[in-house]
Amino acid sequence: MLAYNECELAKIRTYKEVIDGFLPALKDYYENPESYNIEPFKIFGNLYYVGDKKVCMHLIDTNDGFILFDSGYSHNFKSLVDSVDKLGFRCEDIKYVIHSHGHFDHFGGGDRLRDLYGAKILMSETDTELLKEMPDRALMHLAPNKEDQICWPDETINDGDFIELGNTKIRCVSAPGHTLGTMAFFFEATDGVKNHKVGYLGGLGFLTIYKEFCRQYNLPENMNEELLFTVNKLRNEDVEITLGNHPGHNSLIAKREYMLHNKNTNPFINKNTWSILLSSVEEKCQDFAEKGY
Repeated sequence: MLAYNECELAKIRTYKEVIDGFLPALKDYYENPESYNIEPFKIFGNLYYVGDKKVCMHLIDTNDGFILFDSGYSHNFKSLVDSVDKLGFRCEDIKYVIHSHGHFDHFGGGDRLRDLYGAKILMSETDTELLKEMPDRALMHLAPNKEDQICWPDETINDGDFIELGNTKIRCVSAPGHTLGTMAFFFEATDGVKNHKVGYLGGLGFLTIYKEFCRQYNLPENMNEELLFTVNKLRNEDVEITLGNHPGHNSLIAKREYMLHNKNTNPFINKNTWSILLSSVEEKCQDFAEKGY
């Protein structure tokens, strides 16, 4: 038996409990971000992990430059740059940064990647328009650096769009729930011999589907139903490698440890993980509905 669960989503609590615990849970991370670093590593073939213990970032080597999924918290930008360097790559070769949704903890490094290295920033048109309408929806007041600003995209993406670079073609799928503009992404990772289909559902935190949250940020109060719709919409995707938005979504840290001690096994390649993740989300959506949250 493998020494990890496929999916580790947070327990459902009252909205007040979640809000009251949000910043205290991040206090040490904000004050000591270097202690949350993870050595970057190859997941499979041309797909790499360059995130930390709090938020996921993934890098694709397309043989014609790099694509980065999400840019993390702004205060840990140095860790992201160091991770790219440790892999023997250059941030100057990052052509696209795809932000999965419009929250501060996933686009925090975007402006510097654009300003310092010339990367082009992409985010959904829906979340871009929602943030223009009400910037508070980015939750910048929870960010560690109070001077941070929203990272506006150079181009917006929509359901059915494709992002192509080198050997990689990414299919973009609308996946509302965590935000109305959250996206899911599907592509093939390759080692030159074998290919594996990768799936990334770009937002699974439950804070943003509470009715109290939706009322505060002028969002529809049926976000729980939106997330459940997304789960059912994506259920039939034939995913072999499931990426997480935060490490618990696919038990990334435990899987990396397992990989280090079992050289001939890659726990990230598992067709069951995608369905397990979606089923876990579905159960929590049902729990939300029963509790009236």
